[in-house]
Amino acid sequence: MFKILEKRLLAENIYLLQIEAPRVAQSALPGQFVIVRVDEQGERVPLTIADFDKQKGSVTIVIQAIGVSTRKLCTLNEGDYIADFVGPLGNPSEFVHMPLEELQKRHYLFVAGGVGTAPVYPQVKWLHEHGVKADVIIGAKTASMLIYTEEMERVADNLYIATDDGSKGFKGMVTAKIKELYDVEGKSYDECVAIGPMIMMKFVTLTTKEYNLQTTVSLNALMVDGTGMCGACRVSVGGKILFTCVDGPEFDGHQVDFDEAMRRQAMYRSQESEASHKHEHKCNCF
Repeated sequence: MFKILEKRLLAENIYLLQIEAPRVAQSALPGQFVIVRVDEQGERVPLTIADFDKQKGSVTIVIQAIGVSTRKLCTLNEGDYIADFVGPLGNPSEFVHMPLEELQKRHYLFVAGGVGTAPVYPQVKWLHEHGVKADVIIGAKTASMLIYTEEMERVADNLYIATDDGSKGFKGMVTAKIKELYDVEGKSYDECVAIGPMIMMKFVTLTTKEYNLQTTVSLNALMVDGTGMCGACRVSVGGKILFTCVDGPEFDGHQVDFDEAMRRQAMYRSQESEASHKHEHKCNCF
């Protein structure tokens, strides 16, 4: 059993949970994920690590309450326990293995959308701690849906906010902000890392291709089992079939077949809808 040390509402239906998990925290690296199971009857939920504290022995995850399992997780409070918290799983971000002398010459651009902002944070934090430059664009539909802005401001060299409605920061999509950074401000980067909704990552890669900018994306949203056994997270990268959970979750964005990935992501919507309906009906019976 794993104790919830902290619970915090970040935005509507988006919660931060800090979990006591010393072994996971000790081995965790940016880019990796965990498998969470709320109780013995719960399904396995893959969640990207949003932060970790080796000394405290804690791991932070950010959850959007959209399905039966995630909504159940979000009803738990500080002091409650979850049944399983397995990890770290997946491959860490490639930059953690680069020689520090080489890495410190690079300048990264991170593009975060929605809940994807949470897994961007430990990557930017790690680079900041190792003296590597990183600018960050956080995008959301409106200001009330922005998360991790204060935390990101402490570790990013430059933080840019982009909202669709202009309620905070730049008015427009993150792709338009990328263009502004290059075309107006004269910025240039060695690599872009984009994490967020699949459609956002697709258009970020189309934009960065115009600038010949190497781009890494995280396909964590495709994962189901998280161990490579179910095959549900198959993705085409450079014409090859790979598994998001064991070969990723990060890939070369310019090589990913996003249209196929989005079709795969939609495969289980009917089952999710049916499960939600049954759960709501059960709750209304009490």
